[in-house]
This record gives sequence, structure tokens and C-alpha cells, in this order.
Amino acid sequence: MDDEAFADNHAERDQAKALRAQARTAGLHFEVYLPPAQADWLLEWIEQGHFVDPCEGVVAIVKNFIDLELHRDLSDELLRRMLAQAAAELAFAYGGEERRARLEARHSRDRPDAAHWEEIAR
Repeated sequence: MDDEAFADNHAERDQAKALRAQARTAGLHFEVYLPPAQADWLLEWIEQGHFVDPCEGVVAIVKNFIDLELHRDLSDELLRRMLAQAAAELAFAYGGEERRARLEARHSRDRPDAAHWEEIAR
């Protein structure tokens, strides 16, 4: 994602703010584009009967994302494992065991705990 474009999405932020009350009552309708690999994955899941249509798939995926946010430690661990697996696959393909071990060590380091904001009673 282009960081500059992400930081400069003031119109989109304003639109989100303006739509929230209505969306809380009636939901949100929008069009989405999926790149080929994501579209293929979603259509495969529909073919297998996991979802009725793309809309149901996207709703389920967003719900899972929201649920994972409540368990940040689990999502962080999942990301660590995904990075370690990708590093292992790259190291195996491009440099053998020693390089793989260095990449795995780099990607398996635990992140420090985030700071926690406490409301100040007044």
C-alpha cells in the first residue's frame, strides 16, 4: 500500500465519519475489487459451499478480522508464524540451512508489549 496515499485519505475519512450513523442503523453497501489470487480463493470457497456468494464471504472475513482484533496476542502469533514459514521457504530455496536459521531467528523475535493508555480520573 502506498503510505503517502494512505496518509492522505482525508476525503475518505470524512466520508466514513459522515456515514457511520446511517451504517450503524442500515449497514453499508460498497463495491470491492479483488486481485486475481484473492478472487480465485473466494470463488473456490464458494464452489466448495463454504459461502453462498462473494458478499457472504467478505462479511465472514471482516467478522473474523474484527474477532481477531479482540485477541491481539493470537493475531501477532499468527503473523509471526506466517513470517517464519515464508522465511523458511525462502531460505530453503535460496541459501540452505544457515541462512534459513538466521531468517527464522530474525522473524521469530517476540515483540515487546504495547504501551497501555489509562484514563486519568478527574
